[in-house]
Amino acid sequence: MPTTTLYLVRHGEQKIEDEHEGDSGLSPTGRIQAEQLGRRLAGLQASGTSFDAVHHSSLARAVQTTQIVAGHLPGVAVHACDLVRDRTPVPDTYPVRYRDFFAQVPDDERDPGARALRTAVEHLGAVGERERTDLVITHNFVIGWFVRHVLDAPEWRWLGLNQANGAITVVRWSHDPHAPDDPQRPGRPPALISFNDVGHLDTDPRT
Repeated sequence: MPTTTLYLVRHGEQKIEDEHEGDSGLSPTGRIQAEQLGRRLAGLQASGTSFDAVHHSSLARAVQTTQIVAGHLPGVAVHACDLVRDRTPVPDTYPVRYRDFFAQVPDDERDPGARALRTAVEHLGAVGERERTDLVITHNFVIGWFVRHVLDAPEWRWLGLNQANGAITVVRWSHDPHAPDDPQRPGRPPALISFNDVGHLDTDPRT
């Protein structure tokens, strides 16, 4: 049965002095987190998990995390992916208590109706004719949306699904070629394999 597995990773810690300036790189702690993440992923690959590609956000903190991680995964294709850049999904309906939060989201980060992130899920979670395992180095809200989707939770419920910097979340889609051909329910429901795994990070670098 073909499967698509995504290892969703939040970038390492951003430079604290620049965290409100948008596109800034990693702090020293973030670089440590990225190194520890890279070693963890290399260990997974050595034990049989074969990564087909690394997709990463084009923001500096994600690019720098990817550069460090890719050094531990020689031969794996790496490319920037606009589908997983930093976005804030703004559902069409949500509890009134979140009105102020959504009102303050900058225009360049807003994803009305989560249209862009729905496209990301559809594209990256697609199941083909063969098994595929991809690494996605992205941002907190993006990972929260993927997890919300997999759990079929209310559209606003990505809020509160916080990922630690350098943590690993794994989601999986599968398709049964012998199942009835129903376009509304293709294959089995997606599964959350693990969430916010920080076992590879030392105590001090966790954020």
